Amino acid sequence: MKLRNVFASALAIAVLSAAASAAPGHKPGEGHDHPEETAYGKPGDPKKPARIVQIVFREDDGKMLFLPNNLKVRKGEQIRFQLRNNGVLDHEFVVGTVEENLKHMKEMEKNPDMEHDDPNAKRLKPKATGEIVWQFTKAGTFDFSCLIPGHRQAGMFGTIIVE
Repeated sequence: MKLRNVFASALAIAVLSAAASAAPGHKPGEGHDHPEETAYGKPGDPKKPARIVQIVFREDDGKMLFLPNNLKVRKGEQIRFQLRNNGVLDHEFVVGTVEENLKHMKEMEKNPDMEHDDPNAKRLKPKATGEIVWQFTKAGTFDFSCLIPGHRQAGMFGTIIVE
């Protein structure tokens, strides 16, 4: 009987320790201590300095646009994207590789109401604002796109060059 109680206590301690190691509001393993790095960087730290880049979403004469749609970033630089949807439609901003964004765009065609809750993506209603903090840890040419069906095809994409 004593052995069973010791085992139960050890199991309870292990479960509580695992839960405590996760950041508040996150599932275990989703804390911000070791953010997952991608080919185009990793989630930034909002508490650290970052260069502010304002991105405006809009529609104009049948085109959908990001302004600006071309950025240069230094390797290792952290960017605070301040996003503003000046359009009359929902739009989103997704940072990734061209290949990843094109693949995800195909998935979005099958599920057009899919909403992103990722550190590299933000969907905004008309006249809304939002923010993404991202650190570009690798050199290369990367993409940002609106992956709502038809939007990228209407011109809503841009390029990030990391040197």
